Amino acid sequence: MTFPVVGMIGGGQLARMTHEAGIPLGIRFKLLSDTPIDSAALVAGEVVVGDYRDLETLRAFAAGCDVITFDHEHVPTEHLRVLEADGIAVRPGPDALVHAQDKGVMRARLDAIGVPCPRHRLVADPADVTRFAQEGDGFPVILKTVRGGYDGKGVWVVRGEADAAEPFRAGVPVLAEEKVDFVRELAANVVRSPHGQAVAYPVVESVQVNGVCDTVIAPAPDLAEDVSMKAQQLALTIAKELGVVGHLAVELFETRDGRILVNELAMRPHNSGHWTQDGAVTSQFANHLRAVLDLPLGDPRPRAKWTVMANVLGGDFPDMYHAFLHCMARDPQLKIHMYGKDVKPGRKVGHVNTYGDDLGEVRERARHAADYLRGTITE
Repeated sequence: MTFPVVGMIGGGQLARMTHEAGIPLGIRFKLLSDTPIDSAALVAGEVVVGDYRDLETLRAFAAGCDVITFDHEHVPTEHLRVLEADGIAVRPGPDALVHAQDKGVMRARLDAIGVPCPRHRLVADPADVTRFAQEGDGFPVILKTVRGGYDGKGVWVVRGEADAAEPFRAGVPVLAEEKVDFVRELAANVVRSPHGQAVAYPVVESVQVNGVCDTVIAPAPDLAEDVSMKAQQLALTIAKELGVVGHLAVELFETRDGRILVNELAMRPHNSGHWTQDGAVTSQFANHLRAVLDLPLGDPRPRAKWTVMANVLGGDFPDMYHAFLHCMARDPQLKIHMYGKDVKPGRKVGHVNTYGDDLGEVRERARHAADYLRGTITE
C-alpha cells in the first residue's frame, strides 16, 4: 500500500507539528524550507531547501506530492494557480488563500457575505487617514499594510495625522480600521475538507502581549453559549463561502456592547489552536492533514474542562533544557513542546499546555512553566 505524500511549503514550527501529527498515520512528508536548520527541517525526512517565491522551485518541489499545503500564507497566488494548472492539488487553494494574504481582499469579501467587521477602508495617504478618522469617532485608528504583517508587525496604532506616515513607506496599500473597544480577543478554529465536512473547536480566549499571542484559554471563560455558537457558525460560514480546505483560524474581538467582530483570518494551523495537541480528541494539526487529504475529520471535542496554552518566548536564559528538571518535577502533567529554534529575546521557541478542572490552577501552572523556561522566574 502506498501512503500519500504531503508537500508542506514553509519550514517553521507549524510544519514541524503538522509533520509530527502525520507520523502515526504513516503519512509521508516533504518539506520546502528556507534553510536546512528551520524548525521542521530538523525533523522531516525529505527536505528541499529553496525559495518559495520562485515558480520553478515550486514546480520541482511539487513533483511527486499528492497535495500541497502551507506553514505560512506568503506563496505568490499566481504561482499556486500554475501548480493547480499542472494538476497539483493545492489546499487551501489560491482563491481561498488570497483572503489570508491580502487584508483588503479579505475585508471586501467578508463585507460581501455579511460578516461583521470593524469599520474600515483602504486609505491613500496620511490626509486620507484623517478623513477616515473623522468619518467615525476620530483618532486613534489602526493602520495595517494589506500584505506581510504578522505578530504585531505591519500594524500601527495612529493617534493623529502626524503619526500616519510610516505605514505608507512600505509601498503597499494601507488599510485603516476603527480602534475597537473590545473586552477581549477570541478565536474560532474550524477545519473543512474538500467534500464539505467541517468541524469546529471550542471558542478560545487569546491573550496578546505587545501584539504577540501570550496565552490561550480553552474554552473561553464566561463566554455566553449563544455568543460561542455564533462565533463557531461564523467561522464555519467563512470557511464554506471562501472555499477553505484545511484549518481556518478566525480571530475575533468581543466588544463591550456584546458583539463579535472578525479581526484576522489564518488558513493553516494557528497559535490559538496549539492547545488542541493535548487538550482535544483530535489536534488541529491532525485534522488539517486529514482535511487536505480528504480523509474523514476527527473529533474536535476537549478532553478536559480547561486547557491553557502559554507561549515560551526567548529571553536572556538560553539553556532551556536545564529548566526541564524543575518544570517536570513541579508539574508531572505538564506538556512541553519545543521548536528546535535558537533562543533569541522575544522569539517564539516553544509552548506549554496544561489542563484540569480548576482554571486558576491550570492557568498558573502554564504561566509558571513558560516563565521558568524563559528564565523570567527562577523558583
